[in-house]
Amino acid sequence: MSIPQKLQSLGISLPPVATPAAAYVMFVRSGNTLYISGHIAKKDGKPWVGQLGRDMTTEQGREAARAVAIDLMATLNAACDGQLDRVTRIVKLVSLVNSTPDFTEHHLVTNGCSELLGEVFGDAGRHARSAFGVAQLPLGSCVEIEMIAEVR
Repeated sequence: MSIPQKLQSLGISLPPVATPAAAYVMFVRSGNTLYISGHIAKKDGKPWVGQLGRDMTTEQGREAARAVAIDLMATLNAACDGQLDRVTRIVKLVSLVNSTPDFTEHHLVTNGCSELLGEVFGDAGRHARSAFGVAQLPLGSCVEIEMIAEVR
């Protein structure tokens, strides 16, 4: 099954690519490697604001990370000229979770993104990753994730 068919079977339609909120670009390609800038979680087109351990549960954070995965795939799709089947590997994710000092489930929040990428890309979606807790993120977002991918 092609990647677009897989997305359709999961009921996922990719949104328009976000525009940068500051002085950066959404992706950079160097050889066969794509560096996708950090994407913040959005809900209904607006920043998904909250702090894990204060006013958001781990499950809500996981849903936010899944939403980030969809936005990351939209940017990845644009970087591949609309051909997600050109992705040969999701190499690494870096996940930042807006959380209280005592919150310790950053890895479970980030699973929302990792699991969806695995569903969509299969073995090529299995990746290395880091997940960090931070005191705050741009616009008060609950999660921000960046991606490195290999393409042909």
